[in-house]
Amino acid sequence: MKHRARKRFGQHFLTSPEIIEQIVSAIAPREGEVIVEIGPGQAAITEPLSYLASTLHAIEFDRDLVTVLRKRFAERENVTIHEGDALSFDFASLGNDLRIVGNLPYNISTPLLFHLLEFRDQITDAHFMLQKEVVDRMCAEPGNKSFGRLTVMLGCEMEAIPLFDVPPEAFSPPPKVTSSVLRMRPLPRDRFDVHDRQALGKIVKLAFSKRRKTLRNALQGLAEVSDIEAVGLDPTVRPEQVSIKDWVALANHLD
Repeated sequence: MKHRARKRFGQHFLTSPEIIEQIVSAIAPREGEVIVEIGPGQAAITEPLSYLASTLHAIEFDRDLVTVLRKRFAERENVTIHEGDALSFDFASLGNDLRIVGNLPYNISTPLLFHLLEFRDQITDAHFMLQKEVVDRMCAEPGNKSFGRLTVMLGCEMEAIPLFDVPPEAFSPPPKVTSSVLRMRPLPRDRFDVHDRQALGKIVKLAFSKRRKTLRNALQGLAEVSDIEAVGLDPTVRPEQVSIKDWVALANHLD
């Protein structure tokens, strides 16, 4: 497909046959499954998936690409090309047990991941290509400098498993950073009993905006030392040292 990448859309088209094969193998579509691809672009992953998936929905924001994709897959009854913005797309309209796939534009990856959390009950799993730095943050352990708000807010809802890195030369045009592919799966609802996701988001956002401070100082005005100690936490530790489970416990206590 001849299409000039648009910087404003954050487009970097995957061109490496080896990486494409690795991604498709990691997804391993099975008969009867519904695959949803976010940002098919030049159909590098869409093409092989179209032969393996019983049903394939592809959501593309770029109008010019939508036109080309619809012509290319016009004869494939199992493929539907949707023109739309994944940030506002109603994934529930595609049914349940969805398997999400995407080489996500780096400039919208975080808000898109949070949008997808709204549909976690419809999602079986997800395989995403993201900036390696983002994947490192999503998969970080407490005490790691990458552990932060993204780790907690995604980690209390989804399991994140890093699979493999992808070098810049696997794309056209090549990005300035290394990418990574990861697998995500919704956690059981009782794994982290979050009473109020917004309340958790508020406390975590405040704490990690002052991540170099102790918990006592980072949460001033929102939590007293007695609140922190009530859930078994040390007020002198830094936010990145607090586990997801303990963040949930603190937020539930304050709620």
